[in-house]
Order: sequence, then C-alpha cells, then structure tokens
Amino acid sequence: MKISSSAFQEGGTIPEKFSKNGQNVSPELRVEGAPAEAKSLALIVDDPDATGRTLHPLCSLEHRSQDNRDCREQPAKRSGPGLRNDYPNLGYGGPQPPSGTHRYYFKIFALDRVLDLKSGAKRREVDAAMRGHVIGQGELMGRYSKK
Repeated sequence: MKISSSAFQEGGTIPEKFSKNGQNVSPELRVEGAPAEAKSLALIVDDPDATGRTLHPLCSLEHRSQDNRDCREQPAKRSGPGLRNDYPNLGYGGPQPPSGTHRYYFKIFALDRVLDLKSGAKRREVDAAMRGHVIGQGELMGRYSKK
C-alpha cells in the first residue's frame, strides 16, 4: 500500500497550516493499493520523537465503499468514531513538538474487518482491535520543527 499527500513529500516538511501552530487541519492524504478484500482502513499518526506523547490519531476508520476502486484511487475520507489523541482531544491533533524537529509517521492499515470501537478509543484499544486483522499497510513520514 502507498500513502501520499499533496501537502508534503516523503521525509519533507509538514507545512505550518497542518500544525497546532497553524490551522490544525489534517493534510489531504491519498491511499493507493489497498487490498481488494479490505473491509476498513485505520489511519494513525505517530510521533516517535516525543517523550510520553507518541500517538496523534489523524482519524479513526474509513469504511470502504462497495466499489473497492473508490478506496484505492480517491483521497482518504475522514469518518467513523474519533480516536483520542495525546492532547487529549478527539480526532486530529497536528504537530506541536516541545523542542527541535520531530518525525510524524502517517500510517495506514488495511483491515479484514470493520473495528467495533467507541468514540474516544485509546491507542492500546485500537492496537488490540487491529491485532490479527491487518492485511496491508503503508506509511508516509513528514517532519515538523518547533516554532
């Protein structure tokens, strides 16, 4: 699977617009090559450079349409229950490193089922629900520096 964005390139700088310093809106993402048998996609953003704040969920789940081409060829849609991020809010929480430059990994997971998660689910609950159901994955890494 491949995940890309029109906002930044792999390893590039995430524009301020998509950070907590800017408009705090999620960047447009494009997912390609999702397995035809996937029932849902989970999209999560991790910041491995943060101490104690390693999860920034971009969105929860995207239910696949009946026509599998839609999910492989169109930009990702943000739908489903919101996941709790480390700020702690529901949904997207843009980059806001405490110091220096951090790497943000936008990770997409194709799942063989739709996860039954309530709004406000935490990372450990998402990981447990996904365990044994990931049939494809991809990632896009961007960098953001403290302003």
